[in-house]
Amino acid sequence: MPEAAYWIMHLGLQPHPEGGYFKEVYRSPATVPGEVLPGYDGPRNLGTSIYFLLQDRQFSALHRIKQDELWHFYAGSTLTLHVIDAAGRYAPIRMGSDPEAGECLQALVPGGSLFGASMDGNRGYALVGCTCVPGFDFADFEMPSREEMLGRYPQHREIIRRLTRAS
Repeated sequence: MPEAAYWIMHLGLQPHPEGGYFKEVYRSPATVPGEVLPGYDGPRNLGTSIYFLLQDRQFSALHRIKQDELWHFYAGSTLTLHVIDAAGRYAPIRMGSDPEAGECLQALVPGGSLFGASMDGNRGYALVGCTCVPGFDFADFEMPSREEMLGRYPQHREIIRRLTRAS
């Protein structure tokens, strides 16, 4: 199995603001007007997709986007998506290639949920893809502070501390 450095080089991945590495692979040239998308402030591409890679102790910090995001597992070690929905319920989703161990190849993060990801076991790497509909736009991205999340979701203190960076 290739190592993380192989994928980073061959896919042209760059550091991601949330942690890990990424590259946008697709951005639909077609757009949808903002007035037909409730809660959006302008037009959005129909869809976007990226490659995303975490390795060893890297994590994708908890963040929120308006769009639904579909994750696709491609290669490497198991990772866990950590999702806190709008009602404050925490749901971990294990992504990997072993369905008998409860791992899934695709997972949906509903728009408006807080979510992040971490490597299981803190070793190896995981290569995934993420698809957003409507397409991702940084205007729809929010990374609340650790303090804000702890104030709103004190019952999830452990995961919030683990998947945020001190400000």
